Amino acid sequence: MLRDYRQRCGQLFPGPATPSFFLSAAGTRPFRSAVEATFSRLLVRAGITPRRRRPPRIHDLRHSFAVATLTDWYRTGADVAAMMPLLSRILGHAGPQSTFYYLHAAPELLALAAARLHEHNTGIASTGISRQEAS
Repeated sequence: MLRDYRQRCGQLFPGPATPSFFLSAAGTRPFRSAVEATFSRLLVRAGITPRRRRPPRIHDLRHSFAVATLTDWYRTGADVAAMMPLLSRILGHAGPQSTFYYLHAAPELLALAAARLHEHNTGIASTGISRQEAS
């Protein structure tokens, strides 16, 4: 769907006035108030109601995306340190130092990171088999 959206934007606005992925009807970066209003309407249409006092914010999706991406990278054995600049770029940050703010302490992510650190320090994978024995 995002590829189709980007292709359609390219047809409507061959040279957008902004590098922003999402565009307003004028081909410019949408105003924050318009994005938040649209997000609120989508929450209502999806039947999502707040569990706490405040409803989910669109910015919360960035945090969830960053944590889910890192968790997936750890699960698949990716070189997370090498991939961090990519995550920063996707989020529109200058570098990983700006991205670390988005990485809250999700239990699964912490467990995977701890297992990776343990393997790095001991040479023993979480399965109990050393890297040398596995090869």
